[in-house]
Amino acid sequence: MAPKKLGLDESIKKLDKIVSELEIGNLDLENSLKKYEEGINIYRKCYEMIKEAELQIEYLNKNLNEDGMGNNDI
Repeated sequence: MAPKKLGLDESIKKLDKIVSELEIGNLDLENSLKKYEEGINIYRKCYEMIKEAELQIEYLNKNLNEDGMGNNDI
């Protein structure tokens, strides 16, 4: 069974938890590196989700403007 794909909100919460754990400093070096790597991977996924959302917004705005509706018409 594939792992559950986290949404943006859940990913940010998980990333925040990892940052907090690393800031506390109670982890040994090996576990700190594992948490850091996990955090980087979550960050990349969040970045991709945000970029995808930006592209969707640009696409929708472009189509809206091509339909003859300017920003002031909404």
